[in-house]
Amino acid sequence: MLKKTLLATAALVALAGGAHAEDLKEFRIGILGGENEADRLRNFQCMVDKLPAAIGVEKVSLFPAADYDGVIQGLLGGTLDYAELGASGYAKVYLANAEAVEPILTTVQTDGSMGYHSVMVARKDSGITKLEEMKGKKLGFADPDSTSGYLIPTVTLPEAIGGPVKEYFSETGFGGGHENLVLEVLKGTFDAGTTWASGVGEFKDGYTSGNLRKMVDKGILNMDDLVELWQSPLIPNGPIVIRSSMNDDMKTKFKEFMMGLPESDPACFSAIQGGDFKGFAEVNVDFYKPIIDARKATIGG
Repeated sequence: MLKKTLLATAALVALAGGAHAEDLKEFRIGILGGENEADRLRNFQCMVDKLPAAIGVEKVSLFPAADYDGVIQGLLGGTLDYAELGASGYAKVYLANAEAVEPILTTVQTDGSMGYHSVMVARKDSGITKLEEMKGKKLGFADPDSTSGYLIPTVTLPEAIGGPVKEYFSETGFGGGHENLVLEVLKGTFDAGTTWASGVGEFKDGYTSGNLRKMVDKGILNMDDLVELWQSPLIPNGPIVIRSSMNDDMKTKFKEFMMGLPESDPACFSAIQGGDFKGFAEVNVDFYKPIIDARKATIGG
């Protein structure tokens, strides 16, 4: 996994070209790891088709990283122009270089909220039905840079379990992204795992959006096989970020394109976001300050 990460990061850095904003001919999109690569490329193909005319570039290229950090390093290195991050991933970028990217938009849930949840799930046939029954068991996290899959459980679980995570569970580990984590729980590698969900709608449907819903829609998960053990407090929806050094005209055109996407191409909007959302809302760094502070205190960077 480390080798893959290094290769993905090296590939993004090798693109460096560091194109100047005024002569940007290629718009480079970073896509977070943790889901089947072919699915990620297919979900973002509509951006490749539509963005060139909308923002005035010759081509749009997709760079699916092996994990979260591949995209984070691409953003820090200036080799990516746009990505959709979780709040903790953005916090990592911000703590490394506050000027690298700008958060401009976030998604709005179907109920109007601008947040989502970390949910802990176990196999239904495991006999585990509540968090208390996870004491001494193996817990899986999604990715070290995931907000819902690692940071928020690390910060909020101790209150729910009455002590440190490392003392309560017999072992913890990472599943290699959200989709893989749930598959590992189903395989029995972990007794339970943390992933993300809107928390809106019904658990039996995988909620209205999130990793569980995406897996259900792809036909690789039957929600009857899972049970929910825990749900976190509301987490700020992750930001759409753009490279800060991009020229203002392109920033404006890109933002307008994205804001209009839910109406101009609902299928594209749904594919990129992974489920049902109401639309986008404008945000800035202030919206993510609590997560930045939590990451700084917990992980340190």
